Amino acid sequence: QVQLVESGGGSVQAGGSLRLSCVPSGYNIIGFCMAWFRQAPGKEREGVAFSHRQAGALYADSVKGRFTISKDNAKNTLFLQMNDLKPEDTSMYYCAAHSGVDCYNSHLYNYWGQGTQVTVSS
Repeated sequence: QVQLVESGGGSVQAGGSLRLSCVPSGYNIIGFCMAWFRQAPGKEREGVAFSHRQAGALYADSVKGRFTISKDNAKNTLFLQMNDLKPEDTSMYYCAAHSGVDCYNSHLYNYWGQGTQVTVSS
């Protein structure tokens, strides 16, 4: 059973930073596609950052230059470094994974964490 546990969310003022962490249990992240999604109340879920095993990371236009996805294989942990946060970044953030090949395809992600809340005040 694959489980994902996120942490690191919180409340910050605009311009601040947070780092989210995702620790999977039951598998090694090396063999999986990993990504971060977010969903705000009343809005559709949005793919924020995708980590590819061979190619570079892919980011939503809204976070390019501010967010960085990374993996620490030794710690088996996925991170999302979020800088210059804006009120519109307020959302529940989810870690997700799948074992397929196309890491950029948001529809393939079938393992999900419970989410961690990020709130950015102006």
